[in-house]
Amino acid sequence: MAAGHFVIASLIPFAMSNAGAQKTAINPRRDEDFPEWYQQVVRVAELAEPSDVRGCMVIRPWGFGMWENMQRQLDAMLRATGHRNAYFPLFIPLSYFAREAEHVEGFAKECAVVTHTRLEVGVDGKMKPSSPLSEPLIVRPTSETIIGASYAKWVQSYRDLPILINQWANVVRWEMRPRLFLRTTEFLWQEGHTVHETEAEAHAEANLILDLYERFVRDHLAVPVFTGEKSESERFPGAVQTLTIEAMVQDRKAIQAGTSHFLGQNFARSSGIQFQNREGKQEFGWTTSWGMSTRLVGTVVMMHGDDDGLILPPRIAPTQIVILPISPKEETRAKVLEACDKLCNQLRARRYVDLALEAEVDRRDLGGGVKNWEWIKKGVPLRVEIGPRDLEKNSVEVSRRDQPVKAKESMAMEEFVRRAPEMLMSIQDNLYQRATKFRDENTRKIDSKKEFYDFFTPKNRDRPEIHGGFALAHWNGAREVEEQVKNDLKVTIRCVPLDDSSEAGRCIFTGEPSSRRVIWAKAY
Repeated sequence: MAAGHFVIASLIPFAMSNAGAQKTAINPRRDEDFPEWYQQVVRVAELAEPSDVRGCMVIRPWGFGMWENMQRQLDAMLRATGHRNAYFPLFIPLSYFAREAEHVEGFAKECAVVTHTRLEVGVDGKMKPSSPLSEPLIVRPTSETIIGASYAKWVQSYRDLPILINQWANVVRWEMRPRLFLRTTEFLWQEGHTVHETEAEAHAEANLILDLYERFVRDHLAVPVFTGEKSESERFPGAVQTLTIEAMVQDRKAIQAGTSHFLGQNFARSSGIQFQNREGKQEFGWTTSWGMSTRLVGTVVMMHGDDDGLILPPRIAPTQIVILPISPKEETRAKVLEACDKLCNQLRARRYVDLALEAEVDRRDLGGGVKNWEWIKKGVPLRVEIGPRDLEKNSVEVSRRDQPVKAKESMAMEEFVRRAPEMLMSIQDNLYQRATKFRDENTRKIDSKKEFYDFFTPKNRDRPEIHGGFALAHWNGAREVEEQVKNDLKVTIRCVPLDDSSEAGRCIFTGEPSSRRVIWAKAY
């Protein structure tokens, strides 16, 4: 063991469980109060904090580093399929929304509206808006209408198609009950918007993006999902079909992690996106839209975190390996730091997956135990400690964040440099396998209404325990059944699976024929 470890560890404050036996860094634990546990992890991991603007958040560097990695990696996947980035206005004229009635109705309650320009000082000495706009502007909740206006100018012939454009932007949807990353008034996302010559090509695009999203969250975020189609009541406003990926987090609720919409010709008609087809006739384009947002950061927290804080999949970690110098004596400090810097440079020369490995030395003038616990709570995949005794043996002490926090492995420095990418891949795979096992253990086929209601009803109504999960149950397709279940249990259809496992049966609520099971869950 490196010198100084045992002296500092006893100084670290822990949260105590109610039983008094288990010590954890996060209070409360997940099983005690999952929503509060989530807020505490976001706070202690320094991912984000509430802004002075109600409903908005400040994304701190560690949280934004996660988002930047997601953005870079997803953007590369989109570019590889022929999509290119552009940027469109934040403000959308109210009249643009009015052209697509179903769309505006779906977003009306969430819209932020700009009605004035210019501020002036009133007689009471306070600032107030002074110049009304001739037409109110909507702060972008989504961009179908404003992008459609540009596409109507760009598309004249079938030769101009397809248009495959994505934008990285912020959007505003007024949120009454905000929760950092999961639901905020302003959030960051990417939104793709495409136009195609034929209905078949647009359908193929929507399915292509669904598959791309599923691969992205699986391979990069270590998040297993179910893919499927949304029911009519859960469909994106104005869409003909909405495809979705649905993840189960540790309180057994669902998170909609990404959606891809086949819009048919609805938005093309409202925006005037027309082209001369191969027969010389005018025809409306076939469009799609799709998006993922900073909600994915919250999904990762809820999917992989534990009672000591965040656990990060290595592929999206801002820092994959942190090196902690352990030198309680000043006379050994210079040599320890020199060894840490050398190791860091060797690691940065290595590659993990397809990028240079991200490593750093924590040179802050803090106790080793304090720094160690800060990085545990931030979820860095590998922590490496080097002290004077390690230098004598030319070794390091390595801790993996996916293992118990006190578990360490001693190995030669050269061996660690060689094995580091392999260890990171092992952590990435382990997190995915662990999350998949949890999801599968909490997904159940249900064949009666009573069993369904029991599954989603907590035993303790005053202080609900973690309960439920994903239910695979037959449904007759009636919207009134969906509404009744939603009102009774706050449970919704997350998706109608797209796989080939369909089986005929009877709706568990009405006894009427059902062509297949659908996935039900409580959701964020």
